[in-house]
Amino acid sequence: MPATPGPPDGPLIVQSDKTVLLEVAHPAADDARRAIAPFAELERAPEHIHTYRITPLALWNARAAGLDPETVIHVLITYSRFPVPHSLLTEVAETMGRYGRLQLLSDPAHGLVLHATDVPVLEEVARSRRTAGMLGERLSPEDVVVHPSERGNLKQALIKLGWPAEDLAGYVDGERHPITLTDDPAGAAAHAPGAFALRPYQSQAVEAFWAGGSGVVVLPCGAGKTLVGAACMARSSTTTLILVTNAVSARQWKEELVRFTSLTEDEIGEYSGSRKEVRPVTIATYQVLTTRRKGVYPHLDLLDAHDWGLIVYDEVHLLPAPVFRMTAELQARRRLGLTATLVREDGREDEVFSLIGPKRYDAPWKDLENQGWIAPAVCTEVRLALEAGERMTYATASPEDRYRLAATTPRKIGVVDQLLARHPGESALVIGQYVDQLEEIAEHLGAPLITGATTVRERQRLYAAFRSGQVGTLVVSKVANFSIDLPGASVAVQVSGSFGSRQEEAQRLGRIVRPKEDGRQAHFYTVVARDTVDQDIAAHRQRFLAEQGYAYDVVDAADL
Repeated sequence: MPATPGPPDGPLIVQSDKTVLLEVAHPAADDARRAIAPFAELERAPEHIHTYRITPLALWNARAAGLDPETVIHVLITYSRFPVPHSLLTEVAETMGRYGRLQLLSDPAHGLVLHATDVPVLEEVARSRRTAGMLGERLSPEDVVVHPSERGNLKQALIKLGWPAEDLAGYVDGERHPITLTDDPAGAAAHAPGAFALRPYQSQAVEAFWAGGSGVVVLPCGAGKTLVGAACMARSSTTTLILVTNAVSARQWKEELVRFTSLTEDEIGEYSGSRKEVRPVTIATYQVLTTRRKGVYPHLDLLDAHDWGLIVYDEVHLLPAPVFRMTAELQARRRLGLTATLVREDGREDEVFSLIGPKRYDAPWKDLENQGWIAPAVCTEVRLALEAGERMTYATASPEDRYRLAATTPRKIGVVDQLLARHPGESALVIGQYVDQLEEIAEHLGAPLITGATTVRERQRLYAAFRSGQVGTLVVSKVANFSIDLPGASVAVQVSGSFGSRQEEAQRLGRIVRPKEDGRQAHFYTVVARDTVDQDIAAHRQRFLAEQGYAYDVVDAADL
């Protein structure tokens, strides 16, 4: 099989099964990682060789972001140590060429139209059972009418058929509502360096989103996603619906919008379990939207309650399945997804692509760290051995009980003590999954505990005390994974987590990488039980951060 030669000593080995091996110690490894990140997904990241896979979805995201097949092929050839299989290069070009052969367009006479630049492709999808009932009158060999209500469903069906449509049908403008960004030098400078003026990457993110019309902006936690959302709102100057993960996050969005934009408190409504306010800018929780009563979702009407000009999905990787169904009906409105990672543990990334939109902007964590926008972070995995009795209990336990047994070993409490003692005077978070384990740790440390049972008011009080330095250590359950702004935290100790959740790992590191005024490093520790499923799951969780260039040092608890 003919192949295209690369340099004699490149850091990549590109294989015909679409896997790409990266030699971590190679001097050009970082450059190669950055170059392949837009179109390859990390699968495994042990110490020396990282394995990436080139997937159709990653290639389509790259194509939507403006990369052409020639650029992707050039990157593979440039960094590959051995000749790149010709069959792979052909497949890359063909896969990327599938994006945009079908286009959704707005027709003055017929409304929404599916247009093909390649007629046989239209014939193929029109005859598929997946598109049954979605397509109407055939206007010409290249064009077929689409019912406006099927815009989202059709895009989902087409991506499943391997022909992702480029949606160029435009958007309704929505109801006008003036919003401008305001300077807040006094408050913002204290909040984060340079926060009151858009940073260069934030401006680029806004421009990339606006040029694309709808889609996802990927920024590290602590890099000011809320400000990007606010800038897009100012650009739109329309009524806006913002969907967030929880009530604390809703309050935080409200505070930041009042601080950074011309919006007043009276213009911003909160639609959560406790309040049902619909205003020109409305912030709703995913939870309240997905509440079911007698098989129906009573609050979904909120999506149609206003002529929204923009819908913002915060932490879009957590979008619940019912919200996807609603999003299929919102295709005529501009949609902005914000996230630190497009990884979804349920594998529904293609639905984010087709219903929210392609990835429009992605800022690698290490790039922002090198530019000083987020704090440098040291990640360490601390391994401890179970005691003999615990090992026997673990060995005889059912598989579903083993993770909890290993993750909640009481031996972790002493290790947490030792790790916190290494960082006197620093603000620290201890993060875990199991409330009984966290209660023990909080009692041992004499530190306050925040769980799902903590009231919103009490959470806000404790977060405020932590920000001001009154509270030095906070013990938190997974309620603190998302959208909580704790700029002073520089140490995090993770004792347990959701089974192998890569996005949770990213969120937890994100809690501590907000830039520090004294320039200090952030320290992220994961405490795991050696030779157990706890250690295996930790390895899976670390994949996303390895993709971003973070290396985990492994140390033995006995050596602390």
